Amino acid sequence: MALKLSPLTFQHQKIPSFALPPASNLRSPRVFMASTLSSSSNQLLCYVLFSVWFTHSNGILRVLSFQFRLLNLREVENIKRPFSPPREVHVQVTHSMPPQKIEIFKSMEGWAEKNILVHLKPVEKCWQPQDFLPDPASEGFFEQVKELRERSMEIPDEYFVVLVGDMITEEALPTYQTMLNTLDGVRDETGASPTSWAVWTRAWTAEENRHGDLLNKYLYLSGRVDMRQIEKSIQYLIGSGMDPRTENSPYLGFIYTSFQERATFISHGNTARHAKDYGDLKLAQICGTIAADEKRHETAYTKITEKLFEIDPDGTVLAFADMMRKKISMPAHLMYDGRDDNLFEHFSAIAQRLGVYTAKDYADILEFLVGRWNVEKLTGLSGEGRKAQDYVCGLAPRIRRLDERAQGRAKQAPTIPFSWIFDREVKL
Repeated sequence: MALKLSPLTFQHQKIPSFALPPASNLRSPRVFMASTLSSSSNQLLCYVLFSVWFTHSNGILRVLSFQFRLLNLREVENIKRPFSPPREVHVQVTHSMPPQKIEIFKSMEGWAEKNILVHLKPVEKCWQPQDFLPDPASEGFFEQVKELRERSMEIPDEYFVVLVGDMITEEALPTYQTMLNTLDGVRDETGASPTSWAVWTRAWTAEENRHGDLLNKYLYLSGRVDMRQIEKSIQYLIGSGMDPRTENSPYLGFIYTSFQERATFISHGNTARHAKDYGDLKLAQICGTIAADEKRHETAYTKITEKLFEIDPDGTVLAFADMMRKKISMPAHLMYDGRDDNLFEHFSAIAQRLGVYTAKDYADILEFLVGRWNVEKLTGLSGEGRKAQDYVCGLAPRIRRLDERAQGRAKQAPTIPFSWIFDREVKL
């Protein structure tokens, strides 16, 4: 709220009212302005301008002019900075890793070349989006597109909301490469650096780039979605960036990417399963192929973190606990379509309801990583390290209990329109 004033004696059920300061304080003509601006796109902006004159002789307050206008927030969209995220990001913390630890990552370059770059595939052996799509150079192109569209008609809108959300997440790839290049000690310093870390980042980005390309083209050909709204959402998301709270620390960054790659592996695997159930075997193959890539990338990132636990168990378990206390935010958590300020929450609610990505999956991933890195068996930790160890090892059961309670208290979910599917309504 921009300004709080006491209520006047009159009110209207649809028009908020504002009072002037006490009359005894007025000595000359004054102008007062009050406004409210809400982030909710379905509320109103109230703009009120009062011009007043106090008459000393009889103590009567006279309003000489009064202007009141109600504006839909879409009319005042320019009041917001056009390139800012739809919500505030966290307080930004930078370069939290002690500078001397950069040497750890420099010393790991030879190890990374032998153990991490092997998880990349040569371009000539990689699948490409065109392998799964109608061939525009063939005589049967239009017939293939027709078949694709007919298969897609059997798939419900709620599935397309989740598939579009996954695609938009993949299409924000420039943000993820940018994020990796914020990490001290492993960033690509020149844009074409020959270090193992830089080679990995560029080649990983190149492999991931195919995912968004493939899903985007499939959705375009399906005719089931509003591509312009989707394209706007992609532009908004890339412009907003992401706020993973990794603080330029590769410890935090590689824990985050280990978690996220497994999350995307699970999500794409579940969209593949649903597509198969709906009878679209080609779409199931598309999603399953993307999931396989995510699994391979997960293996690389978890190996990096495993090595960090070997070299610096105390620093790594502290970083693990720090990331989990802050909660792992999804890469597309600043998603926006120009209309819905809570778009990511709405998309996530449908993914949860369909079983594509759930709170249970979050707990399962945490439990998997605790086991994968043998966190329970770490020894020789500091006092703070032991506390961090206890925290992360006991967190997954707590998350499951909280989710069970939340499910028990859950109310009837509302139905809302999604711009991605031409404002058709879907139950959250």
